[in-house]
Parts: sequence; C-alpha cells; structure tokens
Amino acid sequence: MTQDEALSILKTGTSVFITGEPGSGKTHTINRFVQWLRDHRIEPAITASTGIAATHIGGRTIHSWSGVGVKRVMTPSYLSRIAGNTRIAKRVRETRILIIDEISMLSANTLSMVEAVCRKVRGGVEPFGGLQVVLVGDFFQLPPVVTREQEENKQSSLVSLEDNGHSFAFSSTAWNKLHPTVCYLSEQHRQEDSSFLDLLSAMRRGTINDTHHALLKQRSADVARSGVTQLFSHNVDVDHINSAELRTLSGAEETFVMTNRGPAEFVATLKKGCLSPETLVLKVGARVMFTKNDASYRFVNGTLGTVVGFSKESGYPMVKTNTGRNVEATPLEWSIEDGGTILARIVQVPLRLAWAMTVHKSQGMSLDAAHMDLSQVFEYGQGYVALSRVRTLSGLTLAGLNERALEVHPAIRIKDSEFRDASQVAREQFLSVSAADLLKKQNGYIRRCGGSVKADHAVRQEKSKRSTYAITRELLSKKLSLEGMAKERGLNLGTILTHLEKLVATKKIDPRVDLAYLRPKSERFEKMIRAFEKIKKRDGETRLAPVRQVLGDSFSFEELRVARLFLNS
Repeated sequence: MTQDEALSILKTGTSVFITGEPGSGKTHTINRFVQWLRDHRIEPAITASTGIAATHIGGRTIHSWSGVGVKRVMTPSYLSRIAGNTRIAKRVRETRILIIDEISMLSANTLSMVEAVCRKVRGGVEPFGGLQVVLVGDFFQLPPVVTREQEENKQSSLVSLEDNGHSFAFSSTAWNKLHPTVCYLSEQHRQEDSSFLDLLSAMRRGTINDTHHALLKQRSADVARSGVTQLFSHNVDVDHINSAELRTLSGAEETFVMTNRGPAEFVATLKKGCLSPETLVLKVGARVMFTKNDASYRFVNGTLGTVVGFSKESGYPMVKTNTGRNVEATPLEWSIEDGGTILARIVQVPLRLAWAMTVHKSQGMSLDAAHMDLSQVFEYGQGYVALSRVRTLSGLTLAGLNERALEVHPAIRIKDSEFRDASQVAREQFLSVSAADLLKKQNGYIRRCGGSVKADHAVRQEKSKRSTYAITRELLSKKLSLEGMAKERGLNLGTILTHLEKLVATKKIDPRVDLAYLRPKSERFEKMIRAFEKIKKRDGETRLAPVRQVLGDSFSFEELRVARLFLNS
C-alpha cells in the first residue's frame, strides 16, 4: 500500500495499524495525517510506547496519557481510581483520535489496560470507547519488555494476557476487539542499495542464505572508520568509548546544561526520552549527532558531524556535518503537549557524543554509516534494528556477529505474512470506493470530530511564501509573547529567539521600539545585563557561556538570549 492510500483511509476515521519496513514512511504518513487534522481544527492525542519514541514525535507516553502508569495489572479498584481522576477523564473524553507510535514495544497487557480505561471513561461497549485508534510500528523492531511481576499477576488483572509465549500487542484482546485496518506501506524511501534491501527482507522472512552471509562477511572490520558511529548492545560499551575518545582530544571542554520547566513527572519523562544528555560536554573535534529535526531542514535526528568550534557570539557549538554543511547548534525545545497546551518542556543543545551509541537508542534513526558489534546480541530483532539503521551496505562495517543477530521472532514472521495479506484486502476495498464517496466519508468524519471542513492549509501556504523571519517580524506587531509566537509559528522558543537575533543583527527591527514590550523589568534581568557588560568589557564579545559562568546555572541560556537582545538598547 502506498502512503497516499493509507492517508486516505486514515482520513475516513477508520482505526488503522500502519506498518512497513524501515524507510517505508510510517512516521511521515502519520505526520501528514496529524497536519491534515490540525488544518481541519482537530487535535489528536499523540502518544508512544516509550519515552524516546514519544520525544521523537512530540507527544507523551501512552502510560502517562491513559493514567495506567507503570502498573502491570488492572484491578477493578485501580480502574475506578483512574476513571475518577478528573484530569485524565477529561483528556480521554475530549479525545477523538488516539495515535500510539512504536506499538511493537507496547505489551499486550498494557494495550488492554489502556483500552479498559478508555471504555470505562467514555462509556459504551465499543473498543476504546469509540475512539479512532491509530497504531504505528514494525513488530520486527525491539519487542516489549515483560516483567516477572506482570507474569505472576495475570490472574489478578481485569485484562488477560494470552499464554502464547510472547506479549506482542497484536495478541491482546484489545487489538482483536479493535480489529484495525492494516496499512502495510510498501514504498521504500531510505535505503538506496537493492542488495542490502534484499538482505533486510530476507531477515524478515527467515530466508537468510549463503549469499547474504557472504555479503555480511565482506563488511567485517575490527576497527571503525574515522567519523563513523559505533552501535553496541550495552550502555557500558557506549559510555566507555565516548568518554575515552573525548579525553583524547586537546583543547578546553565546553559544558551545556539542560534547562526545564513543568511538573517533575513530565520533565522526568522528557529527560528519559531525550537523546541529548542533561549535561553535554564537548570539545573541538568531538564526533556528534543531532538528536532532533530542525524546522529549517539544516539537520535531522541522526545527522552526524564534528564540532569545529564554538560561536564567538553565542558560545554554542559549530558543527560541520558529514555532508560539509556548517551549522550552529543552538538549543532546541522538547515538550509534552495536551490539546495544544504545553505541559512541560526541556531545552538543550540538540547534540550527543556519537563515537558510539546503543542499538536501543538508534531505533527510529537513519544513518549514513555505522560500525557495529553484534556478537553480544541477546534479543530477537536487535540485530535487525541495528542493521536497518544504515542506508546502504557500503556504510556498514561489522566487528562481530552471532546467529541471534540475524534472527527475528518466529511469531512475528508468521504474523507479518497475515498483515501483508490483510493490507492487500484493505487496499482493494479502498480502491473500489469512488472519489466522491471517499470525500463524503472524510467530510463526515471531520464533522463528527467537531472540526472545520474548510481547511486552514491555504493560510499556511500563503504564509510559507514569505520569509520565515518576516513572518516572525509581523507577529511582533501583534504584541505576542515569545511563547505565543512559538505557538503561532509551530516552532520552538529557541528558533523564535534565533529569528529575533537575526532581525536585530540585520537592523530589520529596533529593540528599543519593536521589542520594548518584551523587555523584562525584574532585578534578575538587570543582573544579566550587568554580567553581559562585564564580559564584553573583558573579552570584547557577548558569548552566553562566559556570562552563565558568572551568573550560575540558575540562569538558563534561553533567558540570557532574551536579555542579550536588549544589551545595546
């Protein structure tokens, strides 16, 4: 099935399971669907099975959204307690579309618990209380973790787990009740190497042969090539290599500390899911990887590069990517939203050391090159996840390989064949519907969700024809706050500040006039201005890092950037 066909099915309000091989466009299809919903003034609930996945898509974990938390069993009293929570009940009742990404890592038990909560809160007998549920993922990726507690408490739970030797979400009662339409995406947008694609497909089907083994043998290498990220199964190997490599570099360390705002529970979730560390230590020459997509498309999550210096103006890292592009890595924001409202946010330079990383944290990334040791692989699918991160066979080198690394779960292989067949049936049914009937269904769906049939995308398209800086400049005339501008533009606060810095530097705006309403009048602000003046007198420049060293970590880079806008006004 193509992305466009899957998108058209999603627009009818049908509950769907979006799957496909890495690079088939699962995330891209969901992003298009979410944008379409928002164009029609419908806000979906965007969730994921893990903190890392939730951070990638700008959502929250399904455990947090539904209130099931880390519990492994659903007793009647626990279900009543969740349903009685005003905040959770309001969120579930007001939701029309629930998206769950990385469904492969969500256990059958947890999915059934979420379904029970939705049905209890929303009433009725329909699965998930009548929500449109969109499940996204590839079951050949890393499987769910089932704890001993969960296994020992099957009998005490309101939801039952089939005793079939595994805990995949598709084996749950909730999945069977929902009976989602399967959209198996068949287009390939990532790997450009047909022999490598054939190898990955053979792993999925369990048909690895001597030719595939010979291909992998050709990629053997004890040592990683210069500048290539190494993937390992265990954190201890990753930490050892990154720390050791950083120590070999001469020059001073530059430290960047994450800032946060919001309830501790949500902040902890964001930190757990963010691939950038709370304290990022860099030197010139450090191998790094960007950990977030850039709104201006200068880099994406997974872009590799080398630190070549630190900006004299801001103090932020200057990174030369593997493609030769020079990028200033200014802080970006990760946030948890609920119905368009930001509940919590963290801000950090979107980088991490990239001499090495774990296979687990590489899930969802696409790398130009990687060196991996798969001799210690211990989970089904772990080797497949690692190998499928690389775009081409020429970008892969292997230090070791065991048999488990080439294996996928037998139950998944059988189920995958069923998913392919079900997707073909769904596609044939979809193609039999006329364009007029399809449009009628989609418009009816929009109305049922309380949206507007007339889309807002025309307004967005008109805005996009103008300079992104010009659009931000126009928002100043509306006297919007910085947060208001970020929300209006659909950008993070760091990007808005970059726009304002550019507008001031090019004299497109006068801070004394255009930014006067944003100027803080607190003693804290005056303290920042004095620190900037002190550093400028000493160093002849106004870098953020030295100013922060004077003021202390209680002053965020974000508020220092705001203060610097008014330095000469």
